[in-house]
Amino acid sequence: MAWLGVAPFLVFAFLFLLWPTTTLVVGAFQNAQGEFTLDNLASLTQPSILNAYWLSIRISAASALLGGVMGFALAYAAVSGGLPRWIRPTLTTFSGVASNFAGVPLAFAFIATLGRTGLVTTLLVQLFDFNLYHTGFTILSFWGLTITYLYFQIPLMVLILTPALDGLKKEWREAASILGASSLQYWLRVAIPILWPSLLGAVLLLFANAFGAVATAYALTGSSLNIVPILLFAQIRGDVLHNPNLGYALALGMIVITALSNLAYIWLRTWSERWVK
Repeated sequence: MAWLGVAPFLVFAFLFLLWPTTTLVVGAFQNAQGEFTLDNLASLTQPSILNAYWLSIRISAASALLGGVMGFALAYAAVSGGLPRWIRPTLTTFSGVASNFAGVPLAFAFIATLGRTGLVTTLLVQLFDFNLYHTGFTILSFWGLTITYLYFQIPLMVLILTPALDGLKKEWREAASILGASSLQYWLRVAIPILWPSLLGAVLLLFANAFGAVATAYALTGSSLNIVPILLFAQIRGDVLHNPNLGYALALGMIVITALSNLAYIWLRTWSERWVK
């Protein structure tokens, strides 16, 4: 009878994860007539596609590293920074909402904020006589998309690292202090080595999270930025670059990259939990 409770999850996982993934993998090795071919995978070596993968990797890495550093600072301030008690539940609640806020609403919010006539852009001109767009910045660029991704990357980092910071026992810091260690020595010799697997695993998870994001990127930049999710969308749904099987091959490449990131995250998390125990 216990399996009845798990049955809805298994059905959901099959319909929305296993079945679509299997369809993508099979389609990547077929042509338009349904015949077996390796041409789709060979097409992934085209310069335009390789550049799309490289740009996606750079954007994902930049947002993961920046989100990791800022998220770690926020999580540490909330857990061990001596702030009022109401800060932590408020930050956790906001992080739970913001980490899932993406797509068209998020793109519109950043266009209205950092667009050419956005609120922040206009205020910078009026208050400081500084035009952000004269520096070469644009919301439809590498850094524009990276900053947009930070909106859900930073809260996700807070949610992941908060339990890890809770796992740092007070006795460890007290023992280090009794032995004459400074605060910097404690972090370099004790806290960071313990947190390192969690930190690195969380950054890998942020990388996978950004690499697979498509709705926000498409709503924000359209086709002006050549990243893999937008290129995949054009191959499957577009009128000009319509080649669904090539799109399946692009998706297979994304699955491999995100799967490796997630597997590394799971391994590092298991290692970290075992170390703390």
